[in-house]
Formats: sequence, structure tokens, C-alpha cells
Amino acid sequence: MSLRQWMRGGALRLLMVFWALAVLVPHSGALAAEDLGSLVTELGATSLSKKQAVVDRMVATGAPEVVPILEALVGRGLYKRKSDDKMVIGRKASGGKLLLIDPLTGSELGTVGSREVKRVKTNNRLRSSVKAVMGTLTLMSPDPQRRLEAADGLLKSSDQAMLPLVETALAKEADVAVKNALQLAKASIKLQSESAKERLAAVQSLGDRTDPESRVMLSRLLLKDGEVWREPDERVRATAEKTLSSMESRLQMWRIVEHLYQGISLGSVLLLAAMGLAITFGVMGVINMAHGEMVMLGAYTTFVVQEVFRSVAPGLFDWSLAVALPAAFLVSALVGIAMERGCIRFLYGRPLETLLATWGISLVLQQTVRSIFGPTNREVGAPEWMQDAMESVAGITLTYNRLWIILFSLCVLGAVLLVLKKTAFGLQMRAVTQNREMARAMGIPTGRVDAMTFGLGSGIAGIAGVALSQIDNVSPNLGQAYIVDSFMVVVFGGVGNLWGAFAGAMSLGVVNKLLEPWAGAVLGKILVLVAIILFIQKRPRGLFALRGRAVES
Repeated sequence: MSLRQWMRGGALRLLMVFWALAVLVPHSGALAAEDLGSLVTELGATSLSKKQAVVDRMVATGAPEVVPILEALVGRGLYKRKSDDKMVIGRKASGGKLLLIDPLTGSELGTVGSREVKRVKTNNRLRSSVKAVMGTLTLMSPDPQRRLEAADGLLKSSDQAMLPLVETALAKEADVAVKNALQLAKASIKLQSESAKERLAAVQSLGDRTDPESRVMLSRLLLKDGEVWREPDERVRATAEKTLSSMESRLQMWRIVEHLYQGISLGSVLLLAAMGLAITFGVMGVINMAHGEMVMLGAYTTFVVQEVFRSVAPGLFDWSLAVALPAAFLVSALVGIAMERGCIRFLYGRPLETLLATWGISLVLQQTVRSIFGPTNREVGAPEWMQDAMESVAGITLTYNRLWIILFSLCVLGAVLLVLKKTAFGLQMRAVTQNREMARAMGIPTGRVDAMTFGLGSGIAGIAGVALSQIDNVSPNLGQAYIVDSFMVVVFGGVGNLWGAFAGAMSLGVVNKLLEPWAGAVLGKILVLVAIILFIQKRPRGLFALRGRAVES
């Protein structure tokens, strides 16, 4: 039996439910609980034909304990204990036994065998009727989630007989999500009214919304069944069309905001991946094809640190990233220094040989990681403060992990600029870049500066791996996904210029995300690549040119 059929067949029953919800619920107390106990006993003793009347009287008490009792009745989990005829709720326990629960207090009464209790009989008609009653009761439940589920059910039914109940619940509701669902249900019910004035008011009440349900409601009013409009009133149709158009405009604006946010977050990821490359390639003139593997090492360092926290101090897991950041920097920097001292220092001024050598090193590093950690993805957890998200009125989600990466990339950029502009090492690095022979004549140890510069660029790549581990799979191929984009950012922004890398990363990130809805992810990347090639033809040194070793040669 459907909810609507039950309503039509029992107007008196519905009035009783409304009266109980509006009047008795706020005043239910010890007397109601006492009456409920006798009613539960009567429910187990009466015949099937009289059980509905007992259920109606239970609802009229307004007691919150009614909901779990009726749920047990519908789920065939309401029993009578044979030893003392006490009504209990039974749940399956181990060994084929039942765990008995007091229906009024919720306390456990121990486990018994199935032969020690007798199930309260029901039929399909009674269960359908009880489900309808439960829908009205859960709307007044102290649990917001239950109220939300009840409001969603009312939205689906859109029965005009439920309008007084919805308005009563809406007047008392404090939870934002439940109130929002109730307002939507109210509008849906009023759109079924025979009064054009009420339908018009319902359409106007949806004017500030942009959710899919509201748009579907208004779209239905503008459909035709053959030559007949589903909404007969012309004024209501015109208002619905105007409201729907306004919704789409606001939704489009929010979509642009979402694309911009995603573009900036992608730009921040590219900035982190390209910042170290701007030093090793842009400043030193080294085509480091193993730069992506420095990112990968930083991500795996994060995984190892988190595993240590999980086994040693799980309560401090939220601090794991704070430890992983310096650890990833040191691991990647040391590997980078070893690469420079062991191989790259012999290949300065020979870019093709440097490319081939670092490509071989990247393969070695990938295989080493596969041998140690395996080829499958590794799980890297996010701290609690990075797991939530902001939701706009249009249902657009802005995740906190992306927001933190944006802020983190800006902090890393500022820190690197301070190192290059305000420290002795930064001064020496710039001197070696601008005139290597003069720097050596002034007593600057150019070999050590080369090693430390390459280590700095590799260490920054390791930090990028920590950030990328929060939004991407940690695998031996992690760095390969960003190496090409990193070179594009450095070349487009200007070789060796960190501000150029920042501008290039943000430009490419935003343009990519704005093109994706129109051209798709693959075609969008192709269009960006073609645009960069054309730009480099006109401006070979990028957005911000910088004098360096590669430029002088």
C-alpha cells in the first residue's frame, strides 16, 4: 500500500499523527513513556486486525521511543519473551542466538535462543502502513540525519496531504541542511496544488536556489504533453522560465569560479614541480630528465614517514606531514648532490649528453623504488585538517587539500626567493650563474656552489612530492606525469626566473581548466602546447628573460 493510499483510507489516522506531532511531542514525559509501555504489551497480544489501532495510539503518545519499536516491527525484529511475556527487540547475535533489547530504555537484556521468544506477527498491509507513520515520526526525530531522510522522502512523494506536517516541522527546524530539504519539499508539494496562486508562490520561493532538484521542478513546468502545457497558467510558466534562466546564470558563474579554483590549484602543483627545475635547468642549464624522480622520492619519503607514525605514534598522525617535509627535502637534495658530483659535473655545456645521462638515472631510480616498494600504488593519508571541503550554494565543492597546496606553494616560493636574494649562498649562486670565471677568480668555490644549487633544486622537487602525495597516486611513475609540464612552465615563464615560473604555472593551470569543459582534457593540453610553441617563436626567452650560463653560451 502506498503512502497516498494509506492517507486516503485513514484521514482520521493522519489527523491523529499531526495532532501528536504538533501538540504532544513538546510535552511528552513520564506519563507518555508509561502509556507507551502498556501499548507495546498490547501490540504483542492483540490480533493483526487490531494492531493498526494500537500503532496509531503509540504514535499519539509522541514518545521518541516509538520510532525504534516500529522499525523493529517492520523489520520483523519485535518479539515477546515466553518466560514473562515481556516485549523485546531482538537482534542477531553469534551462535544463532538473539540479543534482546528493552524497547523503552534501549538497555541490553542478554542473549537467548530463538525458541525462547515469539515473533510479533505482521503482514504486508500493516508494514506499509507503519512505514508511512514512521515517515512522519522521523521528521520530528532528535537525530538530524533521520529528519533529513524524512524530508527527502516527502520531496519524492510530494503529497499535498503532508503540507501541514512540513510547515509545522519547518517552523521548528534549526538544522540548515534539514531546513533546506524541507523548503524544497514544501515547494514541490505546492507545485502540485490546483491553485495557480500557490504554484506561482512555489516557483518564486525557488528563485534563490541553484540545486539540481529545483531546476528539474521548474523544467517540468515548461514541458508539453502533446499540445498541452503541463503548467496551464501562463504567468506561472513565464515566472518559471525567468527563474530557471536566472538559476542557470548563477550556476554558470559558480562553475567559472570552480574552474578558476581548480586552475589555480593545478598551477600551484605545476609551480611546486617546476620550481626546482627552474633552478637546475633555468639557472644551471642542466636538462635534468630525472627531476620527476626527485618528486617521486619526496612522495615515497612521505609514505615511509607516515608508516612510522602509524606504527609508533598513531595519535600524532596529523603531524606526519610536518616531519615528512624536511625529510623529503633532505632525501631528494642528497640524491641530487650525488647525481651532480658523480655525473652531471662532467657534462656541463653538453646538453644532449646531460639529457641522456639523467634519463638513464631516472630509469635506475624508478626501478630501485619498484624493487623496494613494489610497482603498486602506496597509500598516503591526509591529516584531518586537510580532509574536509567547502560547498557553495550551487553544490560546487572546493576541497581543503587543494587550498592548502595553493598556500604551501606560495610559502615555498617565498622561502626560495629569500634564500636566493638574502643569503650568502644565493649571492654566490647568482655570481656563478652570471660569470663563472669571474666568480672563481673572486674565490667562490664554484664546484661546491654547483652541487649545492643542484641539491636545492632537487630538494624543492622532493617537497613538491610531499604535496602531490595528497592529491595523486604515489607510484614509481609519479614524476613522469609532471616532467613535461614542468619544462613547459619553465620555458614559457622565462628560463631561470622564479617569478616567471610562477606566472607560467598559474597561466597554464587556469587556461587548462578553462579549456577542459569546452575542448576536453586531451585536446585542451594540445591547444596549450600549440599556443606555447607559437609564443616561443615570437619570444624565445619566455615571459621574463634572465641572463644565465645557458643564455651566455
